[in-house]
Amino acid sequence: MKRLIQGVLLAAALVLPAHAAGPLTFVQAGRLLADPATGKVETAKTLVIQDGKVIRIADGYVSDPGAQVVDLKSSFVLPGLIDSHVHLTNQQNPNSALEEVTLSSADQAMVGARYAKRTLMAGFTTVADLGADNQAIFALRRATALGDVPGPRIIAAGSAISVHGGHGDSNGFREDIMHVLRPGSVCSGPDDCRRAVREQVWLGADIIKITATGGVLSNTAAGLAQQFSDDELAAIVDTAHRMGRRVTAHAHGTDGINAFLKAGGDSIEHGTYLDKDSIALFKKSGAYLIPTLMAGDYVARIASSPGNFFTPAQTAKALEVGPKMLDMARRAHDGGVKIAFGTDTGVSAHGDNAYEFVLLVKAGLTPLEAVQAATVNAADHLQIAAQAGALTPGHNADLIAVAGDPLSDVSTLQKVGFVMKGGTVFKQP
Repeated sequence: MKRLIQGVLLAAALVLPAHAAGPLTFVQAGRLLADPATGKVETAKTLVIQDGKVIRIADGYVSDPGAQVVDLKSSFVLPGLIDSHVHLTNQQNPNSALEEVTLSSADQAMVGARYAKRTLMAGFTTVADLGADNQAIFALRRATALGDVPGPRIIAAGSAISVHGGHGDSNGFREDIMHVLRPGSVCSGPDDCRRAVREQVWLGADIIKITATGGVLSNTAAGLAQQFSDDELAAIVDTAHRMGRRVTAHAHGTDGINAFLKAGGDSIEHGTYLDKDSIALFKKSGAYLIPTLMAGDYVARIASSPGNFFTPAQTAKALEVGPKMLDMARRAHDGGVKIAFGTDTGVSAHGDNAYEFVLLVKAGLTPLEAVQAATVNAADHLQIAAQAGALTPGHNADLIAVAGDPLSDVSTLQKVGFVMKGGTVFKQP
């Protein structure tokens, strides 16, 4: 029977026509940072693109008769940017609490479509969405992959794994409403947390997001310290790794950061109160820090403004955490911690993601290091380095162009003039 099946497959292969290679596109770049890991900027280069991939880089400005030519001779070209922490299906506003009980999963997906396009137009061709309604974000992920919705490639966590009553649970509503809103990813005890991880993978999660500590925007005065027990953290990480998923942890408090890293976790989001022990654990394990400086900047500004729309519990935590995050990133960078770019956008406004570059440089990174955080580092962190983060042959034809030099003035990345994703142009001057 096995030989018969092999014979049928071979016969089918001989009959079916081979896939014909698509047409070539020639992107003529005045200045090109093809591999940010090297920091080498080359001039007068042409990226040759076919079937959504870079197939070669030619010297000078070349093309074939009749082929599509993209003239970026006056621009600085670099790989499409990667934001390792977004929430596409919502954006903080005075009606955020009301939207939680009035918007359906379908509504949230539609909101996400709006913000996905805005994110792509800002130059971010890949994002990791780290906390959303499962149905909404997995539908949006599928739609952007198919090209039905213009947006970045989405690596989706879906619903975050949280403790009962913790950051990620449905806090601050009437009791019966909290029961309705509570996601199935809330758990207590190692066995229940294994169940929650397995169910998220079953539902479609690409990566597991957990809330290892309290959080700023959960409407509860439960602090910012560790919320999962050590046994629960170990169970979550072990289960996720057994199912081929990395685990990233929202974590502010030192105890939660260090406990998660000791449990074998792969990355920390925020990291506000990391200490010397945390830095040693990061370096020992090779885990990444995603500082999300924009989130700290945003919540501190809202909480201290006359138009503050946060609850008292949120306001107190925002004023505590926000001002500390720049110094945290500076200490982590000085200590040699690997940093990947992530903004927590959805807390701040979608499309403004590139302001994170400015804050990273304020925290002590060079402009090149900030660009590396959003390209090669983020690609390594998300395990997509073979597809994204560079423009060398074999990589996706995800690229952006700006008028200035981002390695001299990183704020230039806030004015992206050209965006290509998978060989398709989505934005041009």
